[in-house]
Amino acid sequence: MATADAPVRARRVSSRAKNDAVLLGAVELARAAALDVASSPDDVGEHLGTSAEGERLMSHRFAAGMKGYRGWHWTVTLARVPRGRVATVCEVELLPGDEAILAPEWVPWSERLRPGDVRPGDTLPFRADDPRLEPGWTPTGDEELDEVAIDELALARQRVLSPQGRDEAAERWYRGSRGPTAPGAVASAKECTSCGFLVPLQGALGQLFGVCANEWSPDDGKVVSLDHGCGAHSETDVSRRGSDWPAPAPLIDESSIERVEVPGTASSPGEPSSDQGPQDVTEGTGIA
Repeated sequence: MATADAPVRARRVSSRAKNDAVLLGAVELARAAALDVASSPDDVGEHLGTSAEGERLMSHRFAAGMKGYRGWHWTVTLARVPRGRVATVCEVELLPGDEAILAPEWVPWSERLRPGDVRPGDTLPFRADDPRLEPGWTPTGDEELDEVAIDELALARQRVLSPQGRDEAAERWYRGSRGPTAPGAVASAKECTSCGFLVPLQGALGQLFGVCANEWSPDDGKVVSLDHGCGAHSETDVSRRGSDWPAPAPLIDESSIERVEVPGTASSPGEPSSDQGPQDVTEGTGIA
């Protein structure tokens, strides 16, 4: 018994079947059958030849004249009964040839989606056998175990990331634009692991990734690898340099005298009283 994986053997046709005079001569019968199916007489072109399908079974091919059907042909299959002298039409089909333009194999839309295709309002179909997920934590009644699994590891969901899903996410993030090979990371002076704006992740992914919380960073709100980096690192600074236009030193004018009245103060014994009137004080006038 043949199996689904067994190779398909070519059908053997005897030379007598290939030279069946009744079927070979029924070209006009085959053309009339094709014209009966076609929308216009111009849709059926020249006779392209015949092929024997089996004993007393033969197909006639005609060129398809419709626009957009280059390389296609009409196939009319004829048959006759044993010792019969009259051909009978079995079926008429429009089939593609070797140079025909064919549509690609149809793929369901759920399998054609790629990252970035989902827009606001779109909903993905449920995948019960998604290999990226595995069943979440089911409470066991053990207080200590349940507290660790639910409160610390956040496993109280119907499904959580499987090892495959976690590894795929880690690979995608690490090789992406927020990993260590990004141009900004290569040019940065320090890595995110020492930045004060890094919010660590929990679980296994926290060993490699965190979330940036610096509004000045181009990665703000994004998952970054610990060895990523940018110019907004909390512990870096630019080198200080002098101004190209330094301020000139102040000029002091010592050639003029300005009279200043000093408020009276309590005098000590032996010193002149402050009631003697204003004193002359000579000071230099600073001119900036």
